[in-house]
Amino acid sequence: MIKSATISKTPTGKYYVSLLVEFEMSSQPVAPVTETVLGLDYSSKSLVIDSQGNSVDYPKFYRQAEAKLKKAQRKLSQRKKGRKNREKQRRKVAKLHEKVANQRKDFLHKLSRQIANAYTAVVIEDVNMRDMAQSLNLGKSTNDNGFGMFKTFLAYKLADQGKQLVVIDKWFPSSKRCRFCQKDNKPLTLADRVWICPHCGAELDRDINAAINIKNEGCRILGIA
Repeated sequence: MIKSATISKTPTGKYYVSLLVEFEMSSQPVAPVTETVLGLDYSSKSLVIDSQGNSVDYPKFYRQAEAKLKKAQRKLSQRKKGRKNREKQRRKVAKLHEKVANQRKDFLHKLSRQIANAYTAVVIEDVNMRDMAQSLNLGKSTNDNGFGMFKTFLAYKLADQGKQLVVIDKWFPSSKRCRFCQKDNKPLTLADRVWICPHCGAELDRDINAAINIKNEGCRILGIA
């Protein structure tokens, strides 16, 4: 059943209609098992690292278009307000931004669909993207990779198949906890990409270790071994 329709216009002059619909979920709940649970650790450089040691390697669409955007925006700033050539240049800038946004959406839709089809549950951390961009001076990378959008896409694609997205507490020490002995290395810093556990001596890749800890915590929440 269609509940409402919203018409919007983009800066490039395109019109879109968004429909809000109500429907009953037809998918039966899928019981997750350890082998089909995936942990994802956020990475500002590659978007995510998974618990199997794979990196997504996000293409960084904004950075690819950054030189063109700067040039186009510089021309726009030189145009006089109220003139036709300013409006023409404004649309050129808007089209460049729209292209980047469309590339990002397409990539994230395909990635979230691939993951949702392959796993019965996905576990991620509750990451505050706004705070991360400000505190770590990673604004461009954080805003470019669209992790928040990816999380939204993944959630509804999993739910549509009766699967689950598990979000663990942001204070969970996924990076500082050794996945072997389960003890924390509190002095660990962001600069330590590979570290030796002071308790058991295991050599750990920071991101992969975090992703595995995230998966294990998700399995605990789900009640599976």
